Amino acid sequence: MAGRINDEDVKTVRDAVPIDAVVSEYLQLRPAGGGNLKGLCPFHDEKSPSFHVSPSKGLYHCFGCQEGGDTLAFVMKIEHLSFSESVERLAAQAGITLRYEQGGYSPGRQQGERTRLVEAHKAAAQYYTEQLASPEAEIGRRFLGERGFDEAAAAHFGVGYAPAGWDHLVRFLRGRGFTDRELLVSGLAQDGRRGPIDRFRGRLIWPIRDITGEVIGFGARKLRDDDNGPKYLNTPDTPIYHKSQVLYGIDLAKRDIAKTNSAVVVEGYTDVMACHLAGVTTAIATCGTAFGGDHVKILRRLLMDSSTAHSAGEVVFTFDGDAAGQKAALRAFEDDQKFAARTSIAVSPGGMDPCELRLAEGDEAVQQLIERRSPLFEFAIRSIVSQHNLDTAEGRSAALEFAGPIVAQIKDPAIQHQYAVRLAGLVGIPDEKFVLRRVGQLARWSRQRAAGGGGTRTATRAPVRGQQPAATVPPGPRTPSGPPLNLRSPALLEERELLKVALQFPALVAPAFDAYGEDEFTAAPYVAVRRAVMEAGGVSGADDAFLERVREAAPDDSVRTLVRELAVEPLTMPRRRRAETDVYAGRRLVQVRLAAVDRKLRDLESAARRAEAQAGNAQAAADLRGELWTLEQYRTALRERGVAAL
Repeated sequence: MAGRINDEDVKTVRDAVPIDAVVSEYLQLRPAGGGNLKGLCPFHDEKSPSFHVSPSKGLYHCFGCQEGGDTLAFVMKIEHLSFSESVERLAAQAGITLRYEQGGYSPGRQQGERTRLVEAHKAAAQYYTEQLASPEAEIGRRFLGERGFDEAAAAHFGVGYAPAGWDHLVRFLRGRGFTDRELLVSGLAQDGRRGPIDRFRGRLIWPIRDITGEVIGFGARKLRDDDNGPKYLNTPDTPIYHKSQVLYGIDLAKRDIAKTNSAVVVEGYTDVMACHLAGVTTAIATCGTAFGGDHVKILRRLLMDSSTAHSAGEVVFTFDGDAAGQKAALRAFEDDQKFAARTSIAVSPGGMDPCELRLAEGDEAVQQLIERRSPLFEFAIRSIVSQHNLDTAEGRSAALEFAGPIVAQIKDPAIQHQYAVRLAGLVGIPDEKFVLRRVGQLARWSRQRAAGGGGTRTATRAPVRGQQPAATVPPGPRTPSGPPLNLRSPALLEERELLKVALQFPALVAPAFDAYGEDEFTAAPYVAVRRAVMEAGGVSGADDAFLERVREAAPDDSVRTLVRELAVEPLTMPRRRRAETDVYAGRRLVQVRLAAVDRKLRDLESAARRAEAQAGNAQAAADLRGELWTLEQYRTALRERGVAAL
């Protein structure tokens, strides 16, 4: 049985790797106020960033889908790892040696499957790069040299060579302690007649890395005529490699993509190499599959591509100028509607790809290719119109009927109008209003078809993408007793803000908060959070482990989720007033107490009136009136003196 990682080591790993450093490997983060950061959630599709990270608390929380937790929870969720595998991964990044409670220092035996498969790929990548210097790999080095890539370029991208024998890599990895089962599951080997054999043989090898830089697969290029396999052979889908979710070069390009708010999508490994070496360091490519929805999600997170962004990002697709390249560009048009980013097309002159262009005309030509890009909408419309004979009425009519639906698909009404006018000019129809009416008609039909096909699904989805749900407590068993509690209602705002201050800045409300009773909070979930705070020692005893103690004291997952949410959510105060957080905290204490006093006054007034209406209750009524007077004096003091009257 695999041993358990030492608890102290787990804490050391959790503290050693900042959560914002881990999360920013997967998405772009921007300031959210109060020292927090925000970005587009990697766990659900959204238009506006609702994913918040608190570096000081070591927590993340998405206000859209309610996912959240600490650094380890994030790695577990996004990489589909077990707890132990997540610890091992972060420990490796931080250079921490882990101790196991059973079996001592034996990571090879203790590690989870994913960690083992990643380690196997890492060892294989090292083996392949070493083999590129062998005499047998001369054909591979010549291939690279003929395309303008020297030894330094090959080393930068980790290009290697797979020997032509049946089981060179298999024997090498066996010697490193990997089992035959691990080699088969990883996709590095395949079944042969007498056991596992190398999947890649006699080929040039490109390591495919995930967004964090770990090798998870390979792409292999045929070099010899007697190789009957495909020109390019990729790792099959495995537990760690899914081609529809991988972009080659993303590990090298991600920082510049986020920095420049732009990305260049090319078609192959050598094109990525050529672009980067030519100074276009935002280039990436798909791995043996068309650019699809999962690729869109990866780029959107890096581009912080949202409908509310102040400056939309841009994605540039490069394609060969041949017919196949144009078809690929038109397919990309469908994915453009998934981007808020501007989408452009750069078509290489003379049918050359970026690699060939760099070889023929140099680095500057590759840069100019990207600079001369044109909007994808215009390219799509021009490509369709050019297929028709515009010298005839029939040809112009056909061009309008084929290109019109493209314009009608444009979601932005202003851009749609501009391209409808542009289409009229390209086709040669002088009556612009006719073209505008036709495009408008096609757009209405398209919307009606979409509504008819998906209206029911849309109506039953909650919450709406990019929109914060009304209630912050995850749904539990439904009861028929009235509408659901809205924890974000204005009536509960002061209670919510006070709890946020207590969790985020406990010293600012100590010791007053600890004297507040549960009856000063009206929402049951907030009462539960307040109780958890007290069971964790109260704000007066807050230290670095305070928040973790509060979460552990929470009675169930829904309250734990609420604690995490309140610990990450920025305070509802203008950014220019953030320096006055202590004043803000005092006001929240006063407002929550005032609301509790008002409720008590109403109860006492009602009780006094009932006592006065009953014969023989004069003394009880007088006592109640005395309590009322005292409480009213306290309320006046709170209003006049604020926190000093608490």
